[in-house]
Amino acid sequence: MITQDQLKEIIERRDALNRYLDIDGKKIQVEEEELRTHVPDFWEHPKEAQVQMKKIKDLQHWIKGYEDVDKAVEEVATGWDFIKEGLVEEAELDSMYTQAVELIENLELRNMLRREEDKLGVVLKINSGAGGTESQDWASMLMRMYLRWCEKHGYKTSIANLLDGDEAGIKSCTINIEGDFAYGYLKSENGVHRLVRVSPYNAQGKRMTSFASVFVTPLVDDTIEVKVDPACVSWDTFRSGGAGGQNVNKVESGVRLRYQFTDPYTGEQEEILIENTETRDQPKNKENAMRQLRSILYDKELQHRLQEQAKIEAGKMKIEWGSQIRSYVFDDRRVKDHRTNHQTSNVNGVMDGDIDEFIKAYLMEFAGNEE
Repeated sequence: MITQDQLKEIIERRDALNRYLDIDGKKIQVEEEELRTHVPDFWEHPKEAQVQMKKIKDLQHWIKGYEDVDKAVEEVATGWDFIKEGLVEEAELDSMYTQAVELIENLELRNMLRREEDKLGVVLKINSGAGGTESQDWASMLMRMYLRWCEKHGYKTSIANLLDGDEAGIKSCTINIEGDFAYGYLKSENGVHRLVRVSPYNAQGKRMTSFASVFVTPLVDDTIEVKVDPACVSWDTFRSGGAGGQNVNKVESGVRLRYQFTDPYTGEQEEILIENTETRDQPKNKENAMRQLRSILYDKELQHRLQEQAKIEAGKMKIEWGSQIRSYVFDDRRVKDHRTNHQTSNVNGVMDGDIDEFIKAYLMEFAGNEE
């Protein structure tokens, strides 16, 4: 059964959240922002209206999160009083306490995501490393892991581009992930992921090591202004490959966007290449590719503005020994993050999308340094 000290602790954490989040202030702000939506010509300016509605939704989300915490803590406090009278079982009280702690931790964690880009969606790209079929299979396993994580958290996903492996797995994929704070959570996944296992693709049954890289970029929405120079954009079209219906390999619905980017800070030039085969509608694929380009350009400006060149270089590490952020050792039933030293023996759970503890450990250690 929980102790009185544990009850006191969750009450103090609830009260601290009330202060940090300024819930009373947010309630007043919601009323003020909602008044602005009542003007007669509000919906005549869709883009501005969208920004305003999103601002209100974000405020309401914080208020709702705190109200859920407050309700859960009050239930624990009431249960503590009732247990003396035999009206509540010890197991029931413990369960209420566990739920309250989970809600508190989730809100505390989200409160750490204060940077402008944290609330955005994500463009997540996975590239297999050297090693042929084994590393390509590993890349596909990571893709499944992130898709399962998104499914569990209610995020909307779409495969923007997928390049199949030669025999199995994938060479690369790009996933668009839409939902509040998706980038804030998944930025912890940026880097090289290392797999150690007895490979089913090795005839001698040897233990093999494979690598895959994960790149995470904020997914911009229509409320964010990003300048794209039309003169620097060129397009190619191609026939989408892979298994599918009658349109496959007959209609040039796939698009390839090339953007000649000049860094305004260093003058360095590079070609940004984006492929999109998300739909059979070429104009829609072009629209999706442009959105990815805007996300990449936004991320580049963001990195300069936040002076995170060191992190950018870390994200470009070669996919090889010594550069990995996390190791997945199947034989030893161990997954370990080398930045936080957090590890678990639940390998199957992790590969099924249970990576919240790794995300939490990363944010607890590094989010405070990002202000």
